[in-house]
Amino acid sequence: MTEMLSAAALAQAIRAGRLTPLDVAERCLEAIRTREGDVQAFTALDADALLTQARAPGLAARPLAGLPVGVKDIIDTVDFPTGRGSPIYTGYRPVADAAIVRMAVRAGGLIAGKMSTTEFAFMQPSPTRNPRRLSHTPGGSSAGSAAAVAAGMLPITLGTQTGGSIIRPASFCGVTGYKPSFKLLPVLGLKPFAWSLDTLGLFGAHVADVAFAAAAISGRDLIPADDGHVPHFALVSTARAHLAAPDAHAALEAAARAAQKAGARVSVLDLPAEVEAADAACGPVQAFEAALAFADEWDRHHGELSDTLASYLASAQHVTPDEYDAARRASRRARHALADAAAGFDAILTFSATGEAPAGHATTGSPVFNRLWTLTGAPCVNVAGLTGASGLPIGVQVVGRFGRDRATLGAARFLERAIHDGH
Repeated sequence: MTEMLSAAALAQAIRAGRLTPLDVAERCLEAIRTREGDVQAFTALDADALLTQARAPGLAARPLAGLPVGVKDIIDTVDFPTGRGSPIYTGYRPVADAAIVRMAVRAGGLIAGKMSTTEFAFMQPSPTRNPRRLSHTPGGSSAGSAAAVAAGMLPITLGTQTGGSIIRPASFCGVTGYKPSFKLLPVLGLKPFAWSLDTLGLFGAHVADVAFAAAAISGRDLIPADDGHVPHFALVSTARAHLAAPDAHAALEAAARAAQKAGARVSVLDLPAEVEAADAACGPVQAFEAALAFADEWDRHHGELSDTLASYLASAQHVTPDEYDAARRASRRARHALADAAAGFDAILTFSATGEAPAGHATTGSPVFNRLWTLTGAPCVNVAGLTGASGLPIGVQVVGRFGRDRATLGAARFLERAIHDGH
């Protein structure tokens, strides 16, 4: 298995003069040459352009220190086609970069290429394979973004989550996935699916890496302090716990034990009824907004949609404005109730996914343990380090309070260390 690249460690080495951005770019390209044929994480890559960019002076002094960055292919890029996982957009070249791409470039990141996505970030699987076991799904829809980090091809990648598209592939591929608080990172230049849910996030090897990269790109203070704070976790299994496989339950219990052994308090929390009720609101919110977001594709390019998306959009047309408004009200109640319930805790500890990555490539897995947290806008981190019954990764999810991303990343880093020390 190729060793993953630590963004934080590489940036530190570049600043110390032990490495150059060109060294890192060449290391990434070597891993890509070795693994991309099997993994198929990229939809576009320009190795020569990456090497040219890496020779630019002054990169070491910038926040991202000249590190290569992969961009999910529903995010607009001028220098690469933005195919959105659909034949409708084959060869499409936007005239402007998405805001997040410009932010990464301004921070000294080198856009290495575009990462494979499911069709419009929905459920139709992409060609990407799971680097941990090629016969299994990497998850969706940020499949290429998660797989590239897992395969050691890139130190940092950008993804998006509407249901579970950062946390789930991070769990399946054994990497760290960070879905920030809703609207922390701008979605301008992103092909929307559901504008009340779509959230930009990042993949990296470890919690320190996504915290470093998110801070560098956003200019925000997101790197947790090393102040010895010991978190109090709320252990939440949700009303859907019966959908988790035995090894997902085992992973969550192992994470809780590791946290306690490291000194943390872990208390079982049953979510208030208003929060649990919002899980049912995810469907109408997403469907109503998707029906409008894809109105043009539906009206003009219906025959080029997959059966999976076409059937979804056909039923989505029937969600009424009244049903949508009721679901939005349920979402608002859930956000307030969650803030009250979580007030005495540093973070929630819960499932990232139903279990290991499913075998085969017919499905990308279920977002059942992700969509509620996306709806509430809460920051979420997949913490890696645990494995399931067959030896594939199973992550656990740390969910924070809205807007408290730095504290959430701190709790996730504490748990990551506790899991590592317990093995």
